[in-house]
Amino acid sequence: MKPGSVIVDLAAEGGGNCELTQYDQVVQTEGVAIVGFANVAARMGTDASALYARNLLNLVQPFVDKESGALVLDFEDEVIAGACAMKAGELVHPTLIENQEG
Repeated sequence: MKPGSVIVDLAAEGGGNCELTQYDQVVQTEGVAIVGFANVAARMGTDASALYARNLLNLVQPFVDKESGALVLDFEDEVIAGACAMKAGELVHPTLIENQEG
């Protein structure tokens, strides 16, 4: 691998999938970082939750009128149109329509 590459060995708790993995450590070899943290998912929870919340906020903010706080769906907006699956009881999302027909 090229120097600067990073390997995250998700199997470190069970001995690892990479020969150089060391349990619960980050090892540098020839410019490559090998991450052997135990329970990687537990380390990511807080950051992942904050990132997801921020992304969700950024997605729905355009749906809300800033002054009144009312839900306003402008279907001319490509983000709103792309997030809409059904409108007035009809399936409107092109991918969902294609999958339903196919």
